Amino acid sequence: MTDWTRRQICGLAGGVLATVAAPHVGRSQNVPRVIVIGGGIGGATVARYLGDLRTMDVTLLEPKRRYVTCFFSNLYLAGLRSLTSLTFGFEALVESHGVKVIHQAATAVNPVTKAVTLRSGEKLAYDRLVVAPGIAFRSGAIGNYDASTAEVMPHAWNAGPQSELLRRQLESMEDGGVFVIVAPPNPFRCPPAPYERASLAAYYFKKFKPRSKIIVVDAKDSFSGQELFQEAWGRHYPGMIEWLPSQFTGPVKAVDVAARLVVTEGETFNAAVANVIPAQKAGLIAEQAGLTDVSGWCPVDPVTFESTLRPGIHVVGDAIIGGDMPKSAFSANSQAKACAFAIAAAFRSSPRFRPHLFNSCYTFMAPDDAFTNAITFAADDGKIKATRTFISKVGESPEVRRRTAHQAVGWYSAFTADVFGGSS
Repeated sequence: MTDWTRRQICGLAGGVLATVAAPHVGRSQNVPRVIVIGGGIGGATVARYLGDLRTMDVTLLEPKRRYVTCFFSNLYLAGLRSLTSLTFGFEALVESHGVKVIHQAATAVNPVTKAVTLRSGEKLAYDRLVVAPGIAFRSGAIGNYDASTAEVMPHAWNAGPQSELLRRQLESMEDGGVFVIVAPPNPFRCPPAPYERASLAAYYFKKFKPRSKIIVVDAKDSFSGQELFQEAWGRHYPGMIEWLPSQFTGPVKAVDVAARLVVTEGETFNAAVANVIPAQKAGLIAEQAGLTDVSGWCPVDPVTFESTLRPGIHVVGDAIIGGDMPKSAFSANSQAKACAFAIAAAFRSSPRFRPHLFNSCYTFMAPDDAFTNAITFAADDGKIKATRTFISKVGESPEVRRRTAHQAVGWYSAFTADVFGGSS
């Protein structure tokens, strides 16, 4: 593996857009109108790459003025990065990439009239719509857990204020306390992240609260990168992290906020700090727009990422039914570039080409110990299927792991520059 540069990442799927770029068309002319709902990784990427073509009017709807990346936020929880270093604005999309940004939420989509309603009541017409809604939590998945409960037992699965709350709780926890992480059932955003969180919390405890313990109460009987994590836990944090699969405890049934209890089918855990990550589904605007099926996720064409339920509306990112493709930031970015290509081709009535889809991510088990994966995907028989996979191996030398951790920093810088239009 080599250090990632912006040029390499852009080349993975973005360079193909140049093949459909028409000559510059002034905004005063009658140009196609594209609205993108959601300014996370998928939405910002679609907007940036379509805006670069200068052949259509691109509007991004995002209520937040700053976006905090979920990936790398576990490093913030461990005191290894500042929240500021994970925070990005949308100014470069406007100033350098021709995107109009409206900081309002979309409250409704009318696929018949092709209009989006903003929270202000204003309606915006579109020719093509891209929905990148991220995730929502399944109501009632865990008894007594709701938005108010999350202010005591944070999920921190949307980075920002929830991340700050969980970090404050870990900092104020007494040495010898128990940190309980409730890991959700599949599918969910960023499969290795709950276990990375356990690893980096253990790093923090080892330095400042060495008598403390971490219990991972899992809704599953196995998890992504399990052998790599368990080997690292034994090496870095012996006796500090206990992982409990669902077959041992049964599913989490409820929480008791006042008593700080996590209640499973077979056992009750008393937590000094509880990080409860509920089961997930597509973001709420996707459901409102009729883009979700009975699974709670959005079925899409794996070539164009156009909804199979609502023609003319595309969906990218965590909200889709992605086949073998995990719900990750890099997956969202790769899907978004393919989607942008498909939209540009549709406006020109160009042939559809099968996209090149990728996922790459880095996962930390300690500040100088990280593993990586790189996977390529292809559309096959209406589904996204993995074609080639590289993942770090158990037993790699400390030098290899240190080098991977170093590469991760460069990867983050290049990747976020590609998404938000800054410089790497």
